[in-house]
Amino acid sequence: MYTIKDMYDLNETIAAELFEGKTYAWEVLADIGDFIIKLGTTLSLDEFEHPAEDVWIHKSVTVAETATLKGPLIIDADTEVRPGAFVRGKVIVGKNCVVGNSTELKNVVLFNTVQVPHYNYVGDSILGTHSHMGAGSITSNVKSDKTLVVVKNGKEQIETGLKKFGAMIGDYVEVGCNSVLNPGTVIGRNSNIYPLSSVRGVVPEKSIYKSKNEIIEKK
Repeated sequence: MYTIKDMYDLNETIAAELFEGKTYAWEVLADIGDFIIKLGTTLSLDEFEHPAEDVWIHKSVTVAETATLKGPLIIDADTEVRPGAFVRGKVIVGKNCVVGNSTELKNVVLFNTVQVPHYNYVGDSILGTHSHMGAGSITSNVKSDKTLVVVKNGKEQIETGLKKFGAMIGDYVEVGCNSVLNPGTVIGRNSNIYPLSSVRGVVPEKSIYKSKNEIIEKK
């Protein structure tokens, strides 16, 4: 229930080719930067600005003067980058997205119509189409003991081999304000996370996460 095909509509990203041949979305994290450079050289300069090395921004994108954008980076059509946003590189932002004030992105893919609009940190993560992170919610991407991240689903454990891995957020997921998604969190499609949650492991699709001991199926 947490493979790429279970979680994401690949028609909703300019980066669909990045996921080809992979089973789990976290397998693409190491390849995002190189993929951006490869894809960027194929983008039409009639549609995309190329203002700096390894940076491509669709001409319909709105970027606030106080935003900081570093490559490798692709931002697709009709997205808004608001004041104080810090895009640190190795980032793909889809169509119709919002990258909000004081939001920081690093080594991530945002599918189309994703909103990270207020004081969010998103690192080493994948966010599916129409997913939304409430104000102040973040992905924590490194374990406190600095060991490699393991995806845990009950007794099942999947070794990722990654030191940095934030969250895999499926399509149409709502993350409540001031929540922390701990390293290796996987949230299935159409799920909701209550505000102020500290989330670990796998949240099944179509679920409401109230606490680690109270995850209920959506009706």
